[in-house]
Amino acid sequence: MRVDLDTSPPPLSGRDGPRRIPGGVIRPGTWLHLLRALNDLAGGAGELRDHAERAWASATFTGSRHAFTIDFTGLAAIDGAEDLIARLPDHEFAIPGQIVADATILAVEHRALPVPGLTLTCELLLVAEA
Repeated sequence: MRVDLDTSPPPLSGRDGPRRIPGGVIRPGTWLHLLRALNDLAGGAGELRDHAERAWASATFTGSRHAFTIDFTGLAAIDGAEDLIARLPDHEFAIPGQIVADATILAVEHRALPVPGLTLTCELLLVAEA
């Protein structure tokens, strides 16, 4: 995924780690670990379009839901996206302090012109380790 983290100023402190704040500063957190794992599954071929995170809880667990929308442009990138789609449901993530309880592809949009491409949206449910 093409996300330039080196140009961001030092992150502000926070319970869940740094995040995107007004002005476009990228602050690392759990979502960044997920993004890096998705990047690995796709062979580094995608470009992050959007990320959304919301708190999640059940009677016995707490966690968060993360939705990623990722663009893949060109035939090689589409191959990477297809690898991600095939491998995501069974992938064992290594996210510090979190367990990925569910990983789902929500939408896949193919396009042919002006350049072949694919946009996918996936959602991951994280549960805090006890």
